Amino acid sequence: MSEIDRVGAAFAELVDDGRLELPLPGAGETQARWLAFAAIARRDLGVARLAEGHADALAILAELDGPKPPPGSRWGVWAAEPPTPVVQAERIGAGWLLTGTKLWCSGAHSCSHALVTARIGAARALFAAELDPASATPVEDTWPAVGMAGSDSGAVSFQAAPAQQVGQPGEYASRPGFWHGAIGVAACWYGGAAGVADTLLQRVRSGRTEPHALAHLGAVDAALHAAGVALAEAARAVDGDPLDTRGEARIGAMRVRAIVEAACDDVLARVGRATGAQPLGSDVAHARRVADLTVYLRQSHAERDLAALGQLLADGGSPSW
Repeated sequence: MSEIDRVGAAFAELVDDGRLELPLPGAGETQARWLAFAAIARRDLGVARLAEGHADALAILAELDGPKPPPGSRWGVWAAEPPTPVVQAERIGAGWLLTGTKLWCSGAHSCSHALVTARIGAARALFAAELDPASATPVEDTWPAVGMAGSDSGAVSFQAAPAQQVGQPGEYASRPGFWHGAIGVAACWYGGAAGVADTLLQRVRSGRTEPHALAHLGAVDAALHAAGVALAEAARAVDGDPLDTRGEARIGAMRVRAIVEAACDDVLARVGRATGAQPLGSDVAHARRVADLTVYLRQSHAERDLAALGQLLADGGSPSW
């Protein structure tokens, strides 16, 4: 079984078992939602990527009064907007047709439906589409990745695919839930880093220990604790102001993503230094987790995101201190 097939089967099992019927962000149990993502990611980041996308799609549909998802359907959110290629939406009667190639479609072969951004002229709008093979087909050999190989994030070609508009143009990215979803991704990073750290903890507890490994373990524990506290605080903030009446959703999300990303970078470096090449060369699950987390973290824009956070503060946003 290929890695894409393995991850797709695990994703389908989560959907079929109802384990992705999670509390919506801002509904009072946001921390439970993010902890569920982290738990899946601790085991398998590829599966977590598809699970988080599915749960995010259900939240978006609820927030923007989209169509009710059919039972057993598996959803992705395909909203990458590079300069080219783009997907164009054309109104036909009461509906829409999508045409073009969409890049970075996680779950390209395993999703049954997707929320897809497309252009209406110069505007960007969101559409719900059933992935009928007659009009929406994965473009083969467009995801030759090693890290996150199972996320199956290749391109999908739409050929006059019927779709239903969800919300108004621009509303997908302007709603508070966009930033709530961004923190859900960070919860997956956090879970993946915990999985990487498990290898170091198990090694130390098995008696293979020396002072440097213990120092790295202590630093890893502190970093993950700080990231977990940041996620918990962010969950309380989301539940306390789900409609973002205070206008703090974006700065809060960017701050917690930066904290979690830094913790993940620290965990990857310290576990690697403490354990050496042995688990990377002989422990398939650990090697996959390290490769997956390295790629998944690049969903962040690194210094660009830090500069954007700094600009928000320069423009009058409330600092954390």
